[in-house]
Amino acid sequence: MVKNYAEWVIRYRVITVILSIIVIMAMGAGAQHLTFTNDYRVFFGEDNPQSATVENLQDTYSKNDNVMFVLVPKDGEVFTNHTLEAVAWLTERAWQTPHSTRVESLTNYQHTSAVEDDLLVEDLAYEPGDLSADELARIRDIALNEPVLVNRLISPKAHVTGININIELPGIDQIVENPEVVEFIRSLREEFRQAYPDIGVKLTGIIMMNQAFPEASQYDMSTLFPLMLLVFVGVLFFWVKGLSGTFATFVIIIFSIIGAMGMAGWFGIALTPPSFAAIMIIPTMAIADSVHVLMNYVLAMQRGESKHAAMVDSIRINMQPVFLTSVTTAIGFLSMNFSDAPPFRDLGNIVAMGVMVAFALSVTFLPAVMMLLPGRQKARETASSQAMGRFAEFVIAKRSKLLVGMGLACIALISFVPQNELNDDFVKYFSKKIEFRRDADFASKNLSGLYLIDYSLESGMDGGVSDPDFQRNIEKFANWYRAQPEVIHVNVISDTFKRLNRSMHGDDPSWYRLPEERDLAAQYLLLYEMSLPYGLDLNNQINIDKSATRMTAMLHNMTTKTVLALEARAQQWLQDNVQASMQTDGASPTIMFSNIGERNIKSMLLGTTVALILISIILIVALRSFKIGLISLIPNLIPAALAFGAWGIAVGQIGLALSVVTGMTLGIVVDDTVHFLSKYLRARREKGLDAQDAVRYAFNTVGLALIVTSIVLIAGFTVLTFSAFQLNSNMAFMTAVTIVFAILADFLLLPPLLMALDGKEKANA
Repeated sequence: MVKNYAEWVIRYRVITVILSIIVIMAMGAGAQHLTFTNDYRVFFGEDNPQSATVENLQDTYSKNDNVMFVLVPKDGEVFTNHTLEAVAWLTERAWQTPHSTRVESLTNYQHTSAVEDDLLVEDLAYEPGDLSADELARIRDIALNEPVLVNRLISPKAHVTGININIELPGIDQIVENPEVVEFIRSLREEFRQAYPDIGVKLTGIIMMNQAFPEASQYDMSTLFPLMLLVFVGVLFFWVKGLSGTFATFVIIIFSIIGAMGMAGWFGIALTPPSFAAIMIIPTMAIADSVHVLMNYVLAMQRGESKHAAMVDSIRINMQPVFLTSVTTAIGFLSMNFSDAPPFRDLGNIVAMGVMVAFALSVTFLPAVMMLLPGRQKARETASSQAMGRFAEFVIAKRSKLLVGMGLACIALISFVPQNELNDDFVKYFSKKIEFRRDADFASKNLSGLYLIDYSLESGMDGGVSDPDFQRNIEKFANWYRAQPEVIHVNVISDTFKRLNRSMHGDDPSWYRLPEERDLAAQYLLLYEMSLPYGLDLNNQINIDKSATRMTAMLHNMTTKTVLALEARAQQWLQDNVQASMQTDGASPTIMFSNIGERNIKSMLLGTTVALILISIILIVALRSFKIGLISLIPNLIPAALAFGAWGIAVGQIGLALSVVTGMTLGIVVDDTVHFLSKYLRARREKGLDAQDAVRYAFNTVGLALIVTSIVLIAGFTVLTFSAFQLNSNMAFMTAVTIVFAILADFLLLPPLLMALDGKEKANA
């Protein structure tokens, strides 16, 4: 049946090529519907509890989406006329930022002071260019002793200052809105640099992080994608020994990408940095099927067969294993639908579609176009084939030692898997090639970072934020947080109440404490709010009925393990020290990213288990052997375990990216096993060979192709390790390592297992 199919494709090769192109064009038309999501929230599904908590908090107060200008005077001093004038200049222009709702800086900080019996609320540094030395010294003293400012808008050494812009994107078209803000901010930065060339500027904040996602993908496409294609062309030309095969495979790579991305568009999948990596993973997957077909085709021609006969034979012996490997690879990637992070689901679906498109092209377009292209091979036995024959003899001769040695080596390396611990650092999702990563690192070390935890603390009654007991409790909580080594700054309303109480008592420092009466505190708060200018109100800290307040703890850049440990300590403190109404979970992007890794690992364990069961059933049915199907589980499961054992020795931290590696690589590593076993069983059933000769036959017929496909896969994923997006980089590195272990298992462990467990050996062996 397969032979008849191959004959039909070759006979109607022109029609086959034309139809293939038409179908790919129809699929590719869906690319016009592709969009790119540049919001960090895309990593969290609608049912993610931490995401829901953040949305509720931001609905109550305001969003923390922001841009932070970090200004670095070259003279190392912020409190000079020149630098404060620059801060005021930039603060004023920052209000023009699209979708901005609030701009905070040293110069427009609303400082309170007493004027007889009145409360004066004014900018801390009004017209800073005209300030005297004494006035500058006074402003410096105020700023460096104000908890609201230090480690938030001014560094303790006064060498760096920040201008924070709160952004409220409409959410109508995120593809346009976020870049619109970033374009304005960068234009403003260049204008500032021209006006104040002696002051350095860094840009950080959630809005800049959102923009870093597409920019990382653009970097990969402009640098890594061409390099990957060049590597593939080189490998193909070296092994296939001809321009025709190289050209045909290259076309299949491009067609597979077009087909998969087009189908993603038809299905309405939005691209993200993880799912965008499909463009570089699909070629790696697509090339494998073509290599198997071409390698057998070339070997047959080298044995003296005609082009026609060689291609028919190649399709005949490769149709089942190529189909099986494509299906199992697709299942492995589809298991990523169990991921708690939607971008990895999209990645799995897009690559799975690309894999199946590549399979279809490898058994239709490839044989047809190869018959149309020129191609000759001299009848000869290559050095590579001779080397593979010698390697087969080595494995057969040393089978017992290899079985014991490989078994012990696997056990030893797998024993290091428990050394891995769940940990991540979401700022480090970007490599230092990306400007945002460099600026975020600088801001965290010198001023404040992106990592924070918000709490909405409830008083339990309207106007309760002015209640002295409630204020004392939130101040205790804030002071507990300030004592933690992970914390840079705590922003809490109790500091405002203490400042107001001092100002209403003639700025007497001894009155810098919480008001003792609720009505008095409420009057202070009302008077203060009435004095605040537009855009600098307290809606970001107090809810509408003044029953709750937001407390924000800003943290050093740290790993998810440290964040979760800090939040656990905070929850214990709340449980031990305050009433039930004040007990609340922390909410922020930091908390969201800190929990996603653990949630993803749990969900992917289920996905990987389902994929393993499906793949095992398929192999048992397709290979028509329960025993061989069970034997295949060993080389299929061991590579990922070995890779994580090696990772436990070298790194020991597993983050969001690595949590999907086992499921993703399961389908990939099955490929080599399927091809080897299919040739082994063909020798046993069709040729009547014993286990040793069947192993020898498998090595001689498919061994070289397995090496080539493994080299291609390793090369492709190795190129991806240079991605500017660290999630893709780490995922690619672990996948490449897993493939290395897979080829070792299939060459050094699987054959000894087959010879030991499947049938008697020759009497004279």
